[in-house]
Amino acid sequence: MHNWIPNSSPEIRGELLRDLGLKDVSELFSDVPPQLLLARDLNVGFGRTLAEYEVVRLFNTLISKNRLSEVPSFMGGGLCQHYVPSAVKALVSRSEFYTAYTPYQAEIAQGLLQALFEYQSLMADLYGVKVVNASMYNGSTASAEAVLMAARAKKRRRILISESVHPEVVEVIRTWGFGAGLELVNVGLDRESGQISLSDLRSKLSDEVAAVFVQTPNFFGVVESVVREVIEETHRVNALSIVYTHPLALGVLEAPGAMGADVVVGDVQGLGVGLNFGGPSAGILGINDDKELLRQFPGRLIGATRTVDGRERGFTMILQTREQHIKRERATSNITTNASLEALAAAVHLSLLGSKGLRRLGEAILGRTHYLVKSLSRLESVDLLFPEALHFREVGVRFPVNAAQVLRTLASRGVYAGPDLGRFRGELGDCGLVCVTELHTKRDIELLVELLGEVVGRGG
Repeated sequence: MHNWIPNSSPEIRGELLRDLGLKDVSELFSDVPPQLLLARDLNVGFGRTLAEYEVVRLFNTLISKNRLSEVPSFMGGGLCQHYVPSAVKALVSRSEFYTAYTPYQAEIAQGLLQALFEYQSLMADLYGVKVVNASMYNGSTASAEAVLMAARAKKRRRILISESVHPEVVEVIRTWGFGAGLELVNVGLDRESGQISLSDLRSKLSDEVAAVFVQTPNFFGVVESVVREVIEETHRVNALSIVYTHPLALGVLEAPGAMGADVVVGDVQGLGVGLNFGGPSAGILGINDDKELLRQFPGRLIGATRTVDGRERGFTMILQTREQHIKRERATSNITTNASLEALAAAVHLSLLGSKGLRRLGEAILGRTHYLVKSLSRLESVDLLFPEALHFREVGVRFPVNAAQVLRTLASRGVYAGPDLGRFRGELGDCGLVCVTELHTKRDIELLVELLGEVVGRGG
């Protein structure tokens, strides 16, 4: 028996084995092919068990090696560092909210249902649509559900996706769509503007297309100014338009629902939800007033109602598409719950901001992004990936050398930026993203540009 697995004495283990009719523990694994079994002790630990105080001392030694940056992170790629107000943390830490699930007997928890109803209502207003569900796991799973919903509603299998959509979102859509037999077709990028190419889109639209998926601001931080045109072109072939937008951008940009988008998606990370080591977050999924789409809507919907005498208001789960509650083959989704805690955090933050606060926050990010673009433009040794574009929060930069090397050198100086775009596309190995939010001061941005000048040379 390995040192790290059991704590019981040999006598107790022997008694358990006798009751099971076994002579040795290895017989429990007799159905595992012998070539897959490890024939030696695990090479872990320190050769002996450590006392609790030794473990504490060991971890303190390891933690002391962490290097804390003096400036907020400039790393982007979809997840960015934003400020989460203390009030949000205090409210979502209340024990009655401390569950990832909508309750199985939902109507018992009226307070939680009301909180989710408020989340749905706030997000519907923000995105300019009629219906938003109680949240998905994150933006990528919301996107995959949106695409599957469109394919069911239109009874078509072809999906057009802009090349400017986050590659990891596309991968999730591709994975989820594989079993449903979806055909994903890439729509090219306009190399000058950094936006979806309308001419390529028009050449690929047909009556076999179920939906067109576009993101704004897109993966490169570029605000897509042609979203309305994309929606109009999509509707010409009776397909559905799906628009992915970050909620903080909607403080300064027009809501996709107001532009005519049929389906809206997003991710609440940054709105009351921190980086959380890459997750968890909550996915936003909404539709306009379309009964056919509502029949295919995944996830859960919380509704408000009144008692028979009309004197009291109550909340109830009015839609859930979980497969085990209906015939499996008729289920529209296998999503068994939502991301309640993160959705609640987003609702609390949005309530604290109000419409004016959200606009000021959006303007703060937009202004810092503009200053970053302006400052980077002065460095002759780097180029903006899309110099003529309007950016929000993230900016693509081309370096004179390998991007990973530049970003590693910056990190060694205590400034973190990225990711290296070569991770996603080989031809962009000399490019990286830089992200700014409300946390960055003018001096922070100037420090980044100064260091970048030292690392790659100022040119000129």
